Amino acid sequence: MTIRPAEKRDIPKIMDLLDQVHDLHFKGRPDIFVDGITKYSPEEVEKIMSEDNSPIYVAVDKKDNVLGYAFCIIKGNEGGISMTDIKTMYLDDLCVDKEHRKQGIGKKLFEYVCLKAKELGCYHVTLNLWTLNEDAQKFYESCGMSPMKVIMEKIVD
Repeated sequence: MTIRPAEKRDIPKIMDLLDQVHDLHFKGRPDIFVDGITKYSPEEVEKIMSEDNSPIYVAVDKKDNVLGYAFCIIKGNEGGISMTDIKTMYLDDLCVDKEHRKQGIGKKLFEYVCLKAKELGCYHVTLNLWTLNEDAQKFYESCGMSPMKVIMEKIVD
């Protein structure tokens, strides 16, 4: 397995993986997620690929088939003047194809993101996680991540 920057030819498989992630989110929170609509369109994925501050990395097999992806966004200080000015690698989305999970691909993608973050002078890697996805939380904790802040909700009727 190799990890490399995503290319235009990877978009169809990336879209399939985005569908897998969205399906999991829709099943867990149909009150928030719209059935059948992914986070990004193919055109948006292509645009994201062209931007310097939003790398997409893909894990590929020996035949260059995409097994998983990591969408990243490099951010500066978002806390205003009361917080230190640090550079962050925000992990916007990470997915491994459902047919290839539990083989260490996600861990290698995450480690690659951390390596790239360090190379780019980032202080840390952050992400948001839907609590409906307990497997993802366990995965990220096994990678050494811990909660930094929590968003709470109360649904009002």
